[in-house]
Amino acid sequence: MAWRDSFHSRFVALMKILLPLAALGMLSTLFLFSDGFETEEEVPITTIDLQQRAADQGATNATFACVTRSGDQVLVLTERSRPSADNPNVFVAEDVTAEYRLLSGAEIDISSLNGEMNQKRNTASLSGDVLVKTTTGYTIRTQALNTDFDRLYAETPGPITGQAPAGDITAGRMVLEHNAETGTSHLLFTDGVKLIYERDAEEE
Repeated sequence: MAWRDSFHSRFVALMKILLPLAALGMLSTLFLFSDGFETEEEVPITTIDLQQRAADQGATNATFACVTRSGDQVLVLTERSRPSADNPNVFVAEDVTAEYRLLSGAEIDISSLNGEMNQKRNTASLSGDVLVKTTTGYTIRTQALNTDFDRLYAETPGPITGQAPAGDITAGRMVLEHNAETGTSHLLFTDGVKLIYERDAEEE
């Protein structure tokens, strides 16, 4: 029995040495037969134009509200706006809507496809299918309109077409302004005004 125990002890001690060596040999063989790979291959890196990202920053559904010197309320809404790359005081906007609520009770709604708003001067230049609607019966279309939010003032640098309470109207220029002396606001058409009068059915 003694020699069996001695043999068993020696066998276990020998296996403790041989088995780890055999495992190391198998691992070495796996590395020798494994497919090689290119260690110098460049890792793809995504390049990001930080300046472009900064220029593209903006806001959606932005709202700007103010009160003119004469007390009229102005609310400007934009579908999307972002700072101008040329002037940090200017915001470039898309789908602009301006709502004027006058002290007289009249309302004026202006919409355009594009706009540039100068927050330092408190002005805006609207362009692209500009539409002006008033509760006094005017619907005016033009391609550009410049506004001043400190006072009730807007003008078109080019011609207008539209409908007045009396009929169709065309003109080379239109001005919306507040008269400080009378306290009233009015539309002024100049430069070749043409009004096609439409008779009311009650007049016939």
